[in-house]
This record gives sequence, structure tokens and C-alpha cells, in this order.
Amino acid sequence: MSKEPLFREAAAAYAFGGKILSIAPFGSGHINDTYRVVCPDGAYILQRINGFVFHHPDAIMENMLGVTRFLAAKLAAQGGDPARGTLTVLKTADGADYYVDSSGQYWRATLHIPDTTAFETADSDEMLMKSGAAFGAFQRMLADYPADTLHETIPHFHDTPARYRQLAEAALRDEAGRLREVTAELRFVNDRKADCAVLMDLLEKDRLPLRVTHNDTKMSNILFDRRTGAAVCVIDLDTVMPGLTAFDFGDSIRTGASTAAEDETDLSKVHFSLDRFRSYTAGFLREAGGALTETEIRTLPVGAKLMTLEVGIRFLADYLDGDVYFKTAYPQHNLDRARNQFHLVGEMEAQWNDMASVVEAYL
Repeated sequence: MSKEPLFREAAAAYAFGGKILSIAPFGSGHINDTYRVVCPDGAYILQRINGFVFHHPDAIMENMLGVTRFLAAKLAAQGGDPARGTLTVLKTADGADYYVDSSGQYWRATLHIPDTTAFETADSDEMLMKSGAAFGAFQRMLADYPADTLHETIPHFHDTPARYRQLAEAALRDEAGRLREVTAELRFVNDRKADCAVLMDLLEKDRLPLRVTHNDTKMSNILFDRRTGAAVCVIDLDTVMPGLTAFDFGDSIRTGASTAAEDETDLSKVHFSLDRFRSYTAGFLREAGGALTETEIRTLPVGAKLMTLEVGIRFLADYLDGDVYFKTAYPQHNLDRARNQFHLVGEMEAQWNDMASVVEAYL
């Protein structure tokens, strides 16, 4: 069955504001199918949840509904605008929180937030500071949400020791016969085996609290006001799960503080920018700092290093397995990505004391 009949079926399940004037693909996402639905009274977003990527769409929706309703209540209590400050999930005409079509696929609808835009990358330190503030506010607003009630929709997603073990298993299998090519990269990871467990050990010892984490803290997941340039809303909540603040902070730094794309092969162009780190940290801790513990703040640089190392480990494991997970454009693409991330880790290590000083200034 083609997508169009299913899309029409899903649209008909919602009592949008009157006659549908137009429906068109929307956004730059690569996982879910997203459409903007225009009606006489405004616009809506209709989205099919990709069941091949997300195996438990019902759990994803439970997480999303819990978090957005919690945020909406807080925003209303503070005199804010819930319809603008968080996603508003709409009910179907039958009163359900999502729609399951005739082929078993899950659909959801949300209010479209008008007069907003998103950016793929931050082109200035000011933009990095704004993005840090947006994700920092997300952490602060959800600091008292019972994170342990959320579903872990992607088990062990940021469990770096588990990722290390997966790499070791991939090396033993040597599925694609590439093991001899990656001796230096495996040595790099093995030299940092103890580092992999730092955050998970602190969590297990109750020295770091379990938090609500977004787990996809890229620039394009923030909506900005077209007129004022202010951050309005954090979107794309499919990967909201229980986790550590350092995960979200670190993943933002992995991309935001690098001077090159993650598949840049000329490593002379790949640098960790302390200025970008400082800008993002300023925005993040301005908003979230008061809700975080001292240990959380001190371990933010650890999050930056481990999220970068972890992604490099995943690229390397996929290369050894024959490129079965990440899309690649050429045979060595995953290996080049891994080398890029490991180079960035090395640059962070060279500036470790400076990174620590940046976050300690907020204690």
C-alpha cells in the first residue's frame, strides 16, 4: 500500500479545524514522514512514526505525552504560552492520543507553532548560546519530572561501556574482513576503556541523578522566533528517555564545538573550539545551572568527551560489521567518521583543564 492512501486515512481520523485546504511534506527530518496540514483556522503537523526505527511507538507516545503535558502545566503556571513553549499533541476525532492506521502504522498530530524557524547549524557563538539556553531550559523545566517513569525506548542508548563491548564483539567477528585496517583506532579506544564507565559508574553509585533527557540535542531540534530570534520550543521528542544531563550536553558539544563536519577527512580542519564550548555552556548553565547538582556540572566535560568517543565507537563497530547501520556514501565512510570523532576526543583531552575551568566558573 502506498503512503498517500494511508496519509489520507490518518488525516481523516483527526477533527482538524474544518476543511483541509492543503497537505504538504514538511521539515528536513529523515526518519518520520511529516506533513503540514492547513485548514481555515490554522495549521497542524501530521506525522507517521517510523516503526522500523522505533519498535514501540506506543511507548514513545506515552513518554511524549507525559513530558509535553508536564511542560504545558508548568508554562501555564508561570504565565507562559503552552501552545508555543512546548508541543501540543492533538486527540483524534475518537478521543485517542494517536491513530493506528489500517496497516498498523502509528500517526500523531500536533499544533503547528507559527512564525518560527529552525537552523541546521549554529553560525555564531550567539546562536550556540541560544541553543544551549534552550536545552538548558528543557532540563530545568523537567528537573522534577519522575524520570524513572519514562520508557527506555532505545535500551542502552548512551551506555558507553555497552558500546565498548559491542565494538569488541564486532572486532572478534570481523564480519567484513577489515580488522587489520583499524589497529590504531582500536588501540585508541582500548586506551580509554576506563573512561567509558565514568558516568555510568556515578549513576550506579547515586552520585548522578537520573534525568529526563532529549537524546537528540542538535540545532535543528529547536524552533526560533522569526521576528525576535529567541528560542521558542524544543521539538522532536521521539528519543526522550531517562538518562543523564551530561548525555544531552555532551551530544550538543560533539557537533556544536567542532570546527568541521563529522565526516571531514582532512583532520587538520577538525578542531575542538573552546570558544564554542564556552558559549554553549554559558547558555546551558544560565538556564539549567540552578537545577543541577555540583557533580552534574563538574561532569559536563566528561559528557562531551564520552558522547564523542561513543559515536566514534559506533562508527568503527559498524565499519567492522560491513556498514549495516549508518548510511554511507563510500566504502571507508564509517572509518573516516570514526577517525574524525577520535581526533576530536584527542583535542578535548588536550584542552581538558580549560574545559573544567569553564564549567567550574558556574559553581
